[in-house]
Amino acid sequence: LYTVGIILVAINPYKQLPIYGDAIIHAYSGQNMGDMDPHIFAVAEEAYKQMARNNKNQSIIVSGESGAGKTVSARYTMRYFATVSKSSSNARVENKVLASNPITEAVGNAKTTRNDNSSRFGKYTEISFDRSYQIIGANMRTYLLEKSRVVFQSENERNYHIFYQLCASAMQPEYEHLKLGRSQENNLLFT
Repeated sequence: LYTVGIILVAINPYKQLPIYGDAIIHAYSGQNMGDMDPHIFAVAEEAYKQMARNNKNQSIIVSGESGAGKTVSARYTMRYFATVSKSSSNARVENKVLASNPITEAVGNAKTTRNDNSSRFGKYTEISFDRSYQIIGANMRTYLLEKSRVVFQSENERNYHIFYQLCASAMQPEYEHLKLGRSQENNLLFT
């Protein structure tokens, strides 16, 4: 039997707001749901507390349309866990988890008419904690990759960032051996 906990409706303001810094993370850490304003950190704190209290896996589902801020919300959630878990690992696993985002975005994100950095795939990220509730690892799985984007893009859209950037850099000496054309020459792939 599964239960559904809190539901948070967040709206992308399309600008940076000062509500995601370390001071705000520390303000939500250890608080009970409802004691403070609704926030992605409140949802993360509740999942973290339930994991520790009940010794059971927790899930946070981030859903929305293109440009809604799903990737950013997931990133803030991971940062919250990394901060409150106070991992003592020398390898700083949480930093590695956060550092993987640019790589997955380069391969799975593209410019669309609604969002210059739109995720064109689904992502399931599993964060592993030890018995002290410190992050010890993570596993990311992608699904539903928009494969058609490789060979066709709608007007005013682009292919995946990695392909676009490679072709945009085709004339750089270090890429000559790849025999890439410039992005403007590959209209089928990089409009």
